[in-house]
Amino acid sequence: MLSSCKLCGNECGVNRLDGEIGKCGAGKDVKISSYSAHYGEEPPLVGEGGSGTVFLSYCPMTCVYCQNWRISQKGYGSERGVDDVAKIMLSLQKTGCHNVNWVTPTHYVPKPVEALKVARSEGLKIPVVYNTGGYDNPEVIRVLDGVIDIYMPDIKYGSDENGKKYSDVEGYWKTARENLKEMHRQVGCLEINEERIAEKGVLIRHLVLPGGIAESEEVLKFVAEEISPDSYINIMSQYRPEFKACEYDELSRRVRPDEIKKVKERARDFGLYRGFQ
Repeated sequence: MLSSCKLCGNECGVNRLDGEIGKCGAGKDVKISSYSAHYGEEPPLVGEGGSGTVFLSYCPMTCVYCQNWRISQKGYGSERGVDDVAKIMLSLQKTGCHNVNWVTPTHYVPKPVEALKVARSEGLKIPVVYNTGGYDNPEVIRVLDGVIDIYMPDIKYGSDENGKKYSDVEGYWKTARENLKEMHRQVGCLEINEERIAEKGVLIRHLVLPGGIAESEEVLKFVAEEISPDSYINIMSQYRPEFKACEYDELSRRVRPDEIKKVKERARDFGLYRGFQ
């Protein structure tokens, strides 16, 4: 896969094993910014022990409002070998994390999967979370059938046009829909055990943007009608102008409470109740 890279929706086709760099900025080796027990994720991932987040550097998307732009765009982090990545996952399990949460793994898939094979052979038992911006190559998601326990896609927009304008990617909405359908086919809706910890399934994120830029109604309608009304969807309200957002008048303010309320009301209208209050 890395010799003619088409891991994400950009499908650059570069030979990363030979040192070529595609749009995402990543090379042949996994680059990790940080890893730790994280308590700011959704409750079913956090529990008492936290979610074992592994923040991977770079990103296939160039969101002008990215809050983690130093990691996603500047590539802050250090390169790690497969054995190191396996040890990181095992260390997160040892500290009591409920899962290993790969944050933005899209452009690195082969190496984390290889590391996962090593970690599982050495005793890794907790679920693996695939935490993505939704711009994966659907063919790659199909290959991951049976590998990933929990998919956590962030569905950013309800149109290809805004995906291009604000994240500089082609065909975002089409790609994200195809990916979400395949993720749901593999693992279904989110399953939560008696301790209220997620074990398997799809957990959807949707960040509300100012002025309806995220086209939330289209996203909610698709989830309810073509995935499942039992989908667990976190409607996120924490948008703030970061990175290059202030270069866009429509993105240069926070989301108003009434905008959040409207999105949640529409979600209820579509029969979606799981994952938000």
